[in-house]
Amino acid sequence: MDYFWIFDVIGLIAFAISGFLAGVRRNLDVLGVMIAGFATAIGGGIVRDAISGRIPFVFQEYYPVITILVALAFSILFRLHKRDQIERRIIFIVMDAIGLVAFSIAGAMVGIDYGFNFFGIILLSFITAVGGGIIRDVMVNEIPFVLVSEFYGTVAILCAVLLALAKMWLGSLPLWAILLVAGAGLTLRLLGYFRGWQLPKIG
Repeated sequence: MDYFWIFDVIGLIAFAISGFLAGVRRNLDVLGVMIAGFATAIGGGIVRDAISGRIPFVFQEYYPVITILVALAFSILFRLHKRDQIERRIIFIVMDAIGLVAFSIAGAMVGIDYGFNFFGIILLSFITAVGGGIIRDVMVNEIPFVLVSEFYGTVAILCAVLLALAKMWLGSLPLWAILLVAGAGLTLRLLGYFRGWQLPKIG
């Protein structure tokens, strides 16, 4: 069974909401918030597909755009933008963590399906996971999350490594293995944030 679309939908929803919240925090207008949501949700996937030599998935299927629009409508309907700053920050971190792990897995699965080597699988996973966030942060004039946040990009790399190893050892990617990697990645990301874990810095 192809589980790609499941994790793609999860990532689209989570990153659309995190992009929405990022736009609200920067006081963007309605169009700006919509653009931030779309860029966060599909930016990494477009770069991934370009590297893979295929037409971007979002240009062939309608469900990504529909999913993003529903997620943005949900955010407005439940007035996520009206919550106080602390609560909004927690929502943003959780949504971004879910999107990060889901897109890490989706990107790695594309690399595996295309027969990429170990490095190629890691690169596709990383770009899919952080590409949209980088575009979002640059748009709102912030240092990209992946460059300063606790174990952010590292989580994407670890998810890709674990999936590549699972494929090598098991010969396939059963759902239990994928869910195990997803749970480990999400736990590490949230622990890294709430406990303030940091990678060592040079100088």
